[in-house]
Amino acid sequence: MSLSTNPFPNDADRSAIWTMLVPRDIAAYVAADWSMVAGDFVADDFMGINGNKNDNPDGWTISYPTLADYSAEWLRQAHEGQKQSYAEDVEAGIHRATSLTEIEITGDRAIAHKKFNGEIKLSDGGVDRLNWQTLYFCRKVAGQWKLTGFVGYLPYPMGKQA
Repeated sequence: MSLSTNPFPNDADRSAIWTMLVPRDIAAYVAADWSMVAGDFVADDFMGINGNKNDNPDGWTISYPTLADYSAEWLRQAHEGQKQSYAEDVEAGIHRATSLTEIEITGDRAIAHKKFNGEIKLSDGGVDRLNWQTLYFCRKVAGQWKLTGFVGYLPYPMGKQA
């Protein structure tokens, strides 16, 4: 049973990107199992930019110059999350807070806009607040969509609202 509804059921490319970045990524993160997502990357062409929750690009940093750097941090965060005591199903909570409805595709390149905006209840009565967004850069390689990088941990919403 899926915890999220694919907004692209009739678009094979967008559906593949959504599946990679929402259900598979969340399941792997909750399980702290990098092997579930390891094949989703172009390792020799990867770079991750940390927006540091700053809407000014001058404050962004290349925190993950290689996929190895990113996978180490991803696993560290996933293991930290497993130590947290939640009052509800954490996977369902992450799905509830996650939105990926905008994917631009031009040829064999894509940008996916993933937003996190919600709370997961903690056992102590508090909440784990998810509030940021990430732009994922993808490339179609041998017929499969793969991640080449991202600009993440950006504020959400970002910039002045009209």
